[in-house]
Amino acid sequence: MDEQQPDMATPQEAAPDLSVLLINLLKSVLYRDTDEQLWGTLLQLQALVRDYVMVLNLELVLDEAEGYAFLKSKPEPDEGSTAAPLPRLVARRQLSFPVSLLLALLRKRLAEFDAGAGDTRLVLSRDDMVDLIRVFLADSPNEVKLIDQIEATINKVVDLGFLRKLKQPGGTGLASYEVRRILKAFVDAQWLADFDTRLGQYQQHLNTTPATNEGHTDE
Repeated sequence: MDEQQPDMATPQEAAPDLSVLLINLLKSVLYRDTDEQLWGTLLQLQALVRDYVMVLNLELVLDEAEGYAFLKSKPEPDEGSTAAPLPRLVARRQLSFPVSLLLALLRKRLAEFDAGAGDTRLVLSRDDMVDLIRVFLADSPNEVKLIDQIEATINKVVDLGFLRKLKQPGGTGLASYEVRRILKAFVDAQWLADFDTRLGQYQQHLNTTPATNEGHTDE
């Protein structure tokens, strides 16, 4: 008997699903745990996705183990290259130092969490994150104002997609947040190795410069 070959979708056959998938990827990060159906489509059509986004100067970042996928701009040509740089579809975003600091602290906390045994989801309360970041900020006589500033930083990290606010049963109690594992793709192991040095730089900057100043660039 002839060996049966697996069905392979052609671009024409996959067009409707591919369009929905590409639109979602261009808008935001795709997570396995929040959209299993679309995630399954991505695993099936990932070769087509890579081909389509290549012409937009994008590449697909897919981590099956951690369960996330997103599009990012391809690296710019090396210095001395004759290739003309293409416009960026995914814009760079400037992050304030408080946001960069919180991302660094969350990444370190996630590394410590992964090193131990237990749940696969790191969940922190608002107070947990206040305690994480406040020791690096300049002392303020106005406690309420300080907490408001930290909450604004937390909300910005939520907007960036590195934290997910969880629903509270009955709408009571302090807010809790899941640290999204995509953070590992933006803050790598080498960056973590220089963590203490970076924290010193952050603390020096935050104690001498207004917190509204812009700092690091997010891809």
